[in-house]
Amino acid sequence: MLGPVILAASRSDKMRRFVSAAPGTKQVVARFIAGETVEQVVPIVKDAAAKGLEVTLDVVGEDITTPEQATAARDAYLELIQHLADLGLGTKAEMSVKLSMFGQALEGGHELALANVRPVVEAAAAIGTTVTLDAEDHTTLDSMFAIHEELRKDFPQTGCVIQAYLFRTEDDARRLSEAGSRVRIVKGAYKEPTSVAYQDKAEIDKAFVRILKILMEGEGYPMIGSHDPRLIAITQDLAHRAGRKLDEYEFQMLYGIRSDEHLRLAAEGHRMRVYTAYGTDWYGYFMRRLAEKPANLLFFLRSMITKG
Repeated sequence: MLGPVILAASRSDKMRRFVSAAPGTKQVVARFIAGETVEQVVPIVKDAAAKGLEVTLDVVGEDITTPEQATAARDAYLELIQHLADLGLGTKAEMSVKLSMFGQALEGGHELALANVRPVVEAAAAIGTTVTLDAEDHTTLDSMFAIHEELRKDFPQTGCVIQAYLFRTEDDARRLSEAGSRVRIVKGAYKEPTSVAYQDKAEIDKAFVRILKILMEGEGYPMIGSHDPRLIAITQDLAHRAGRKLDEYEFQMLYGIRSDEHLRLAAEGHRMRVYTAYGTDWYGYFMRRLAEKPANLLFFLRSMITKG
């Protein structure tokens, strides 16, 4: 039950300072964060493309407290898109964005986030790629889905994320599984109350499969965000039963986790996209990666001991 404790720590400034200063932190962060600058991450995109992989790029950073920071986040994505365009990598990389980074939690945040994310979506479309809106905690989702619907009026390829552990998600999946939609399903990585989310791993897995079936039987494009071998096998079976071709859905996995599996699935002809995060404000993203899997936390603790 360490996961909820770690997720709570992800919101603690005191823990942020402790983890940032801990021996071994830099080594472990490098496992999950591809670099701090766009110049560092572009070679990773090129390497992935050479291996038959695609990527989705996330400029990490969620604790936005001023409109100026939200504007800076927008500009960081526009800089990334320009680099991809200059290198002709637009069709190999898409963007993932958290609307909290675009000012969603500020006063007037819904309109501010929409105003900031729209230029990013426009710029992505101009180079032949798209943007997926990441899901955050349940209190933000109505705003996220409304922004997603608004963006799709002009950019129908804009994707969104749904989280299997939330009770609401089966209904969301039915609504989103229309023709032309792009939906990533993940288990969920935020600390949510028992009133809105399953807490038991087995129940979350069952919900994941129910939602995945809805997406596969729908008319949209499912994106399966999981490293779980059992769920990957179930995905392949459901896709076969639904008569989907290999290019009618894709797998997505995190940078630094199960890299051999990325290559195996790509070699089998699957579309395989690597979720690649970069930037200096890595703490919240890093802590959720530790919470998701005990092995990640053990790796971190061993590194602290080794470096201490």
